[in-house]
This record gives sequence, C-alpha cells and structure tokens, in this order.
Amino acid sequence: MSEVKNKLDLLQWLGPDMSIKVLTHLDDPCDLVRVSTLSRSWHQFVIENGLCKHLCLKMFPELSGVGHVIEVENMIEPVSNMLGSSSNWECLKRNHKVYAFLACGLTPSISGNCISDAISASSTDNYPEESVLNTLDPRDRTDFRASYWSSKGESDPSVPETLVYKLTSKICLITEIHVQPFKAYFQPGLPIYSAKAVRFRMGRPKYPTELESAEVDDIIANHMFGGNLWTYTSPEFPMLQENCLQKFKLPEPVLCIGGVLQVELLGRVQKQEMDQLFYICISHVQVVGWPLLPAYDVKIHHPSGKCTLKYCPQTDCCMSPTRRGDSSSPSRLRNFTTSIMQRGVRRWEQILIAALLGPGAVVVDE
Repeated sequence: MSEVKNKLDLLQWLGPDMSIKVLTHLDDPCDLVRVSTLSRSWHQFVIENGLCKHLCLKMFPELSGVGHVIEVENMIEPVSNMLGSSSNWECLKRNHKVYAFLACGLTPSISGNCISDAISASSTDNYPEESVLNTLDPRDRTDFRASYWSSKGESDPSVPETLVYKLTSKICLITEIHVQPFKAYFQPGLPIYSAKAVRFRMGRPKYPTELESAEVDDIIANHMFGGNLWTYTSPEFPMLQENCLQKFKLPEPVLCIGGVLQVELLGRVQKQEMDQLFYICISHVQVVGWPLLPAYDVKIHHPSGKCTLKYCPQTDCCMSPTRRGDSSSPSRLRNFTTSIMQRGVRRWEQILIAALLGPGAVVVDE
C-alpha cells in the first residue's frame, strides 16, 4: 500500500478556463459539493466562479428568475448593491450554499403526487356533487356513489374546459401528468366523457393572497380566484376515450415556480342522451414529480414576476447535501475512481485521484 502525496494542484495545472470547463461538465450536484470541500483553494475557486449556481441553472433554467438569495434572519442584497470585497464574498458564499442545496434538493429520487388541493374548474354541472375536489380521490366511487367532476353541457363540442390545482410546494419539478376520464356506469351504453386532447400550464397566481387566505371550497363556490400567470405551456396530447389513468409525459422535466397547475381539456367527444349536449367528466388527476425540500420557499415579486428564494437552514432534512432517498448510490466520480482502482492505478491516475480526493488519499497497488 502506498500513500499518494498531493504535489500538484490540478486547478493550477489546468488553468482557470479549462478547470471551469471541466467542472461545469459534472452532472451531479453532489460531486460539485464534494469538489468544493477538497481544499481551501478549490473551495474558493468553486464559489468565486458560481459553479453551483451554473450547474443548478443548467439543470433547471427556470431558476434564472431568482434575482437574489435570502437566508432566514440574514437578508442579503443583490451583489450589485453591496460595497466591499468582503460583502461580495459573503454573498457569493451564501449563493453557493443555497444553489448547492437547491440542486441536491431537486435531484429526483422517489416521485409522488404533487397535487395539494383543487382550486377551481371553468364550469361545474352540479356543485358540490360533481366538484373538481372529487378528482383528488383516485376512486371513481365513494360512499356508494360516483366520484367525478363534470363540466356543464355544451352544444358546441369545441368548447374547452380547465381544471386548476395547487401543488404541494411553490417549487416542484414535474415530469408527468395523469388524467382519467370518467365512465358513467349509471347511464345506458356506459359512455366515457373524455376530451379530445389535453394541455398543461404551470405558473403562479396573479393575486397570491387569495390562494393563501381563502378556503378552497369558498374559492370554487364563489369563483374568487383571480387568474394566473403561466410560465410554461406544454404541447397538446391526444386523449383516448378510455376509462383508465392516461399518462402524459412532458418532453422534459419542468420546474414549476409558483405552485399552480392548469389542466386544459380541449374538445368534447361524448353527448349525453338526455339533453343531447356534450360534456367532459374527469375521475382523477395526478401530477408526478418532486416538490422542493421543505427548507425552501419562494416569494414572488409582483408585478415583475421575479422571485426570491428563501432558505431555512434550521430544517433538518436540508442539513446534508446528499441525494434524497439515494444516499448510498455512488456518483459518477466515485464510480470512476473505483473502476481504475480495481484494474490497477497508473502514475498519472494517482496524481488525478490525489487531486480529486485530497491530500492523504491512499491507493492500493495490485
């Protein structure tokens, strides 16, 4: 067993430009956090060049709206408003910490349903029996009666409908939306009241105090909700006239900032025999993704739409920047190191491992 002494600083050897190019190709934020802890000079290099922020924005471009960072009980003004190198350094350090935790906090582990509440529907045939709240329940029958949302009837089959939901966090990473049309088992012919197509929008409420202060039932019944500002619109997906949970995968994962999602139901396919009007009925809606760790919150600045990220370091679940639910999974950096150790280490690889893993790294020669 031979001990490899760290005689070469890889960053100095590569130079700043090449070092930035190499480090910005890391795709796991945990690797970048590890790199920043190897030495004082590496720590300073990662922070000064904003590499955690760069990686986070590469993973989630929607976070470009975060104009500055606020740490609880320690407000930090934008860098441009601060005087002195010491103040700038403190701001860069806090940016590094917040974006590092943010990138790790949004790293997918085990996905779940991100819907918290149903906010509103563009129309409801019989409220509250056919309320949009029924779409939160995966069952199509509860307490011996049907559970679904129904639109009002329309003679024009092209009239759309919308369902609006509040997500579990103001920041959620969304990958799929699932929608199940309702099969009217109590009507002749067992008709399925699906839409022709579906589209999804994500964003934030125009008047956030309405969403936070009013009860959901009051919002739906009294049409109090004042509208939303959408920051993402999906392509249209065709919907099948089938009574099953239909899965619509987004082209890429979408970071929803603001915590509001709209399901837009486009076109009607089923007439009701009784009144010869077209209806859309939905049994269940799911939003698959990952909410941000509870240590984070977002404050939206109206009317600019800029948002401020709030980080609460006291929250236990954010104290370790590791992948949620996957702390034992090896990173690409660790896999690379293990593989070259297994087949024998060359001299240049010893130098690289020593630079990556820090002074005192021990390599076994076989």
